[in-house]
Amino acid sequence: MADFALYFASIFSIVNPFAAIPVYLGVTADTPADIKRRIPRKTAVASTVILLVAYAAGEWLLTFFSISIASLRVAGGILIFAMAWSMLQARPARQKQTPEEAEEATHRDSLAVVPLAMPLLAGPGAISVMILWATRGGAGGAYAPAVFAVLAVALSIWIILSLATPISRLLGQTGMNVATRFMGLILAAVAVEFVTGGLQELFPGWAGTQ
Repeated sequence: MADFALYFASIFSIVNPFAAIPVYLGVTADTPADIKRRIPRKTAVASTVILLVAYAAGEWLLTFFSISIASLRVAGGILIFAMAWSMLQARPARQKQTPEEAEEATHRDSLAVVPLAMPLLAGPGAISVMILWATRGGAGGAYAPAVFAVLAVALSIWIILSLATPISRLLGQTGMNVATRFMGLILAAVAVEFVTGGLQELFPGWAGTQ
C-alpha cells in the first residue's frame, strides 16, 4: 500500500487531470453531446495504454538505446521539474502541449487520444516516470503497485473529465490555480529525488558514497 500511494501521488501529480479541464472544455466546445460523453472514457483508456506500454517496454528501451538508469533519472528529473515550475506558476507547461498543438487539436476528430491523452496527460514526464519505475520492478507482485496506480489514475481521469463542467464552475479559476500549484509542489519534490538519485549514481565520489 505504501508503494501504491507513492506511485499514485507521483503519477497523478504529473498527469494532473485538473489542469486538463480547460483544454478538454475548449476542444470539445462544439462537439456533439453523445460524442463528448464518450471522450473522457476513451481518454482514460488511451492514457492507460500509453503508460503501461512505457512501463512494460521501459527496460528494453534503455538497453536498446544504451541509456543508463542514472542518466534517465537526471534527464527525467529535469524535465519533470520544468513541468513543476510551470505548474507552480499556474500556467500550462510547453513540455505537455504547445500552443500550436492546442490550435491544431480543434481540427481533429480523435480528441481523446490527441491532444488529451497524448501529450497533455500521458506526456513525456509521465512516460519517463513509468520507464524509471520499470527498472525498480521485480518478480511476483512487485509490479502490481505501479500497475494499480496507473489504473487508479485512469479512473480519476475518467471521473474528473466527465465532471469537468461542474468542477470548473465549483472551483473557479482561483481554485484551479491552487490545485495546480499544490500538485506542482509535489511534482518538484519528485523531480529533485530523481535528479539527486541519478547524480549519486553517476558521481558517487561527490555524494561521499564511494
